[in-house]
Amino acid sequence: MTYALFLVIFLATPIVILLGLLRRSLRRAHLVWIGLLMGVALVYTTPWDNYLVANHIWWYHPELVTGITIGWVPIEEYTFFLLQPLMLELWYLFTSRRIPDVEHLADRPHIRLMSVLGVGVLWLAAILLLAAGWVPGTYLALMLAWGLPPVMLQLGTGADILWARRRRVLLTILPTTLYLATADALAINGGTWTINPARSLGVMIGGVLPLEELLFFLLTNTLITFAMTLLSEVSMRSRVRIMVAQMRAFLAA
Repeated sequence: MTYALFLVIFLATPIVILLGLLRRSLRRAHLVWIGLLMGVALVYTTPWDNYLVANHIWWYHPELVTGITIGWVPIEEYTFFLLQPLMLELWYLFTSRRIPDVEHLADRPHIRLMSVLGVGVLWLAAILLLAAGWVPGTYLALMLAWGLPPVMLQLGTGADILWARRRRVLLTILPTTLYLATADALAINGGTWTINPARSLGVMIGGVLPLEELLFFLLTNTLITFAMTLLSEVSMRSRVRIMVAQMRAFLAA
């Protein structure tokens, strides 16, 4: 299976279906949020992904990609960076219409603090793992070191909001993670790309999918879903404005 065919089957097709289902409910604000998150995903993921490919954490079958590369990564990979958040965001909008906001939003700074501390410990463990130079943990440590800082930022500003909206968060993250992990397993089994066994833990799900790949989709889908949830909350926007004003006052002092 070529990478282009993978994109058509597993991302473009559900995107077209979701666009059809949402054609009457999409608003300009939705399109702005979607475009913003797609741009952030592309910019934030590009250097990290290039680093992994350059250091042989994974590679692509030369006959199953177009051969058009930017840096070390084929053009299909950059397309994936854009299509994954687009699909996630549309799925979020589709499922959110069916989930009422039943829990009152209250400012709970202790939830924000504890969640950041918990994820921060995991991030520090990843940094120590990289520093130790344990080769089988390379992919996992690089993934966590890259992906957890923005998660901590999201939790630090809105973990209490995310908890209040946990039904829509979970309904977005869990099905899409299983879906993309299954598609990834098919691509790996077909030789479209290969995860370096020497730089991964060797824990294989179903005998095909490396554990790190499942965690990758869980982490990236969490980032996208958290961002979409927080962007859609009016209270979050006012909270950010207050935080920015407080930071400016602190710097001025």
